[in-house]
Amino acid sequence: MAAKAIVNPYINATGRRKSSIARVRLIAGKGKITINKKDIDTYFGLATLKQIVRQPLTITNTLDKYDVYVTVNGGGLGGQAGAIRHGIARALVKANEELKPTLKTAGLLTRDPRMKERKKYGLHKARRAVQFSKR
Repeated sequence: MAAKAIVNPYINATGRRKSSIARVRLIAGKGKITINKKDIDTYFGLATLKQIVRQPLTITNTLDKYDVYVTVNGGGLGGQAGAIRHGIARALVKANEELKPTLKTAGLLTRDPRMKERKKYGLHKARRAVQFSKR
């Protein structure tokens, strides 16, 4: 008996920005984007955040070819939108290797490494010291 190969219709990828982590799943479809079981329009109120999320799909002209399902947590809405964008770009490269140069020149495959600096002991914040008192 020949073993059947299990074909996975999903393309999974992980995107990160600041302290946000997005698990992205692409499926061949009509362009529906679902974030944490909510539609993109209900999850993100600002049009700029929706534009950030759709950016990799718009650049590669695949907006109506894939349905996108995302689970994202951590950080704020801006960081989450950036993490989703990063995850979608990485998933698109997994789906079609020919899209990599387009996404790379747009800077969508690079993880934004800026994170909040940790607080040090003896200070109020990461670098904010106690006010100096002469007397």
